[in-house]
Amino acid sequence: MQLGGEIEIGRLAYGAMRITGKGVWGPPEDPEEARAVLRRVQELGIDLIDTADSYGPEVSEELIAEVLHPYKGITIATKGGLERTGPGEWPRNGHPDHLKQACEGSLRRLRVERIDLYQLHSPDDDVPYEESVGAIKELQDEGKVKHVGISNVSVEQLEQAREIVDVVSVQNRFNLEDRHSEDVLERCEELGICFFPWFPLAAGDLAGPGGAAAEIADAHGVSTGQIALAWLLRRSPVIVPIPGTSSVAHLEQNFAAAEIELSDEEFERLSRAAV
Repeated sequence: MQLGGEIEIGRLAYGAMRITGKGVWGPPEDPEEARAVLRRVQELGIDLIDTADSYGPEVSEELIAEVLHPYKGITIATKGGLERTGPGEWPRNGHPDHLKQACEGSLRRLRVERIDLYQLHSPDDDVPYEESVGAIKELQDEGKVKHVGISNVSVEQLEQAREIVDVVSVQNRFNLEDRHSEDVLERCEELGICFFPWFPLAAGDLAGPGGAAAEIADAHGVSTGQIALAWLLRRSPVIVPIPGTSSVAHLEQNFAAAEIELSDEEFERLSRAAV
């Protein structure tokens, strides 16, 4: 997959939300394991890491820079547009001034002069969407952002953003259990832009006893999470899942999913399964 027609990335990326504390708040319970995960990301050849200033907040970006800077062979994608008021609390802030300050903070923590991929984390109902996107376009024009992505959007918002800036990626929740962004994915396919499905391991009831994901996982001798990733990878060539974990063993398991080949029958069964 290519971002913006020039940055080549693999079919599986790493989501760096989980290298923080409980509730995505504060430092990780096991900082050394978090560092080991990031080192293993590089060793496995994973070439895109997705993070955000709100993960921690700031903790994820700081750890990434500590372990991996100067990012040889790795694209760093971060996000702005959410604030944190406590564990599990994610108020939106899409005001242009906030987004510009957020970008400056990410540049400093990541120790870069330009962010490879900067994503608007979410629309803010209190701010016209075009103003939020426009602020990121200004950051791009200033040379602080190379490519622009958006997240948690509708098709209408995608088209609205594309009128302002060249959008190279969309990041929405999408998995075996939740396919409400199917129309957004289809539009990304038409445009040839990258679709990052967040929360990609979820399979809901399909992972339970007698569920399609559980039975197919048993047949392959793998986990239901790996089957969920394998389904996403086959679902569309523009999909790049970003599974996150704070465990090296789980990281390796996730990325082994790229080797799983679902049969046509298995893929169709999962695709038809009740959501």
